[in-house]
Amino acid sequence: MNKNIVGAAVLSTFAMAAHAQSSVTLYGLIDAGIVYTSNQGGSSAWQEQSSMLSNEVWGLKGSEDLGGGLNAIFRLENGFNLQNGKTTYSGTMFGRQAYVGIQSDKYGTLTLGRQYDAVVDNLGPIALANNGDGNNLAAHPFDNDNVDDSFYINNSVKYVSPTYQGLQGEALYGFSNAAGGFANNRAYSFGVTYTNGPINLAAAYLQLNNGAFSGSGALSNNDFVSFPTTRQRVMGAGGSYTIGPAVVGLLWTHTLFDNTQPGANSVILQPTDSLHFDNYEVNLHYTLTPALSLAGAYTFTQGAFSGADGSADPKWHQVTLMADYSFSKRTDVYVEGVYQHTYGAAGTAFAGAYINGLAQSSTGNQVVGTVGIRTRF
Repeated sequence: MNKNIVGAAVLSTFAMAAHAQSSVTLYGLIDAGIVYTSNQGGSSAWQEQSSMLSNEVWGLKGSEDLGGGLNAIFRLENGFNLQNGKTTYSGTMFGRQAYVGIQSDKYGTLTLGRQYDAVVDNLGPIALANNGDGNNLAAHPFDNDNVDDSFYINNSVKYVSPTYQGLQGEALYGFSNAAGGFANNRAYSFGVTYTNGPINLAAAYLQLNNGAFSGSGALSNNDFVSFPTTRQRVMGAGGSYTIGPAVVGLLWTHTLFDNTQPGANSVILQPTDSLHFDNYEVNLHYTLTPALSLAGAYTFTQGAFSGADGSADPKWHQVTLMADYSFSKRTDVYVEGVYQHTYGAAGTAFAGAYINGLAQSSTGNQVVGTVGIRTRF
């Protein structure tokens, strides 16, 4: 009997140890506030809105220690609309991220599923739009470069290398999953970061081929691609430097679209033969106290398009200012203002200012102010 008791105790100890080597975490973020917009379709508006800064999410993530420096990992992440409780991506439960993979301390991480591309992973942390918990209002016009993660890559295999002397690389491939159409609706991306003390540098590239968003390819109709196109290419580089309580960031991205056609999620209902954007951003984060921080950004975007409906060289100036106060590690309140001015495209669908997350202005100017609260769990 004593042997049975001892045996049971030993088995219980091993079970507890095995359990301790695995973890599953439930997490989430909720963001809501009151928003004033100077012009949406010709009229000003007061609205209760969500996701003006951070996307509402809840998710599960976990890992299991496999021994030898290996871990099995997974993440399932849902996006939802706080105002009505609906999922952000219709017909999907985990529309933001869904992947599983192996993580090695020595060899890096390999994951498969629906994931961020290298532009989001490497350039996103430098931009005000995707720094920390994000700032959707601060995205570059139409989020043309996907720095604000408007879409994700389905059917993707991603490898992230271990960090070696501050250098880390990443590569991703999104399969079309189409028999006889290997290149249709596929994606590939790669990037690199270098960190050394206060310095952070990054570069990345993304290409989407024949993005018809049909079938079960790398992109679907649930993805918020601003300009459905036969080919989209994004390249960019930037860096940040930390000086005491301040972090200064600089970012450049270049986005090219071939043969855009308006679709279900198009922000501009005008087809083009060619369309490109150059975005130049400078931003600053300053921590006044452990609870109070300030942030701001200026972005200049130079565009050009041509097609059967005409051609133009539109330009956008955008200024974002924000103050954030944390009540705790989980909950904060914020106030933010954004001003955008566009010109150079009179008489075309690009003529009106268009701050991300809002409806287009009937003029070249748009101003938005918001006060909100965020909480995390």
